[in-house]
Amino acid sequence: MEEKIKAKIMDEKKMKRTFLRLGMEILERNREAENMVLIGIQTKGVFVARRIEQLIKELENIDLPLGILDITMFRDDLHMHEKQPAVKKTQIDFSIEDRDIILIDDVVFTGRTIRAAMDSIFELGRPASVQLTAFIDRGHREMPICPDFKGKYLPTSRRERVKVMLKEIDGQDQVLIMEPTRF
Repeated sequence: MEEKIKAKIMDEKKMKRTFLRLGMEILERNREAENMVLIGIQTKGVFVARRIEQLIKELENIDLPLGILDITMFRDDLHMHEKQPAVKKTQIDFSIEDRDIILIDDVVFTGRTIRAAMDSIFELGRPASVQLTAFIDRGHREMPICPDFKGKYLPTSRRERVKVMLKEIDGQDQVLIMEPTRF
């Protein structure tokens, strides 16, 4: 499907401020930072998590464990695809038992990805808590899931798409609303 840019929501400067605010909010709510672990959801959630990890390190001089989570095999729509989606890597090299997990994704939409992520996490152990961080919350939930920390709430129509662009992948930082050029 072809798309065009409908609106530019954030530039690099606004994104940098948003990352900083998210890092500070996570620290304020989690006074015992040494019990925290960050887990980024493949793909862009991992890069959002790495940026938050770096900010927390700069602010508090602590190294938080960072895990990478692939939720492909926990998706509830696998049967709807003609071909199997590509399975990416899950890399969590630490115990999640009794840890405060900060689960991080770039965009939260229906909530189905987060549900799959929680199923995946609970296969690995029983954390003390799971707190959700979303860089963008665009609404349209189909599951009772709400981010504990959100960079920006961005109401959209169902046909629009939010595109979080990150330097590490896309060569630049910006958030765009895209819309189909044809239906």
